[in-house]
Amino acid sequence: MWNDEIVDEVRAIRDAHAAKFGYDLQAIYADLKKSEAEHIAAGHPFIPVPERPVPDTALQRSRFAHR
Repeated sequence: MWNDEIVDEVRAIRDAHAAKFGYDLQAIYADLKKSEAEHIAAGHPFIPVPERPVPDTALQRSRFAHR
C-alpha cells in the first residue's frame, strides 16, 4: 500500500493531540475552540464554514429534496 508522508505526519499530529486529552472529544473540541479564539484575538483572519444554500428554483428544490 502506498503511504503519503504528509498524510502520515498529519495523522501523527492529530493522534498526539487527541492523546494529550485522553481521546476525550469534548476536551479536544474545547481546546480547538480556545485555540480558534486566541487566533482571532491575535488578528488572524477567520473564515467561517458557509451554510448550505437554500434551493431557489423548482428544479433545485426537487433535485435536493432527497438529500
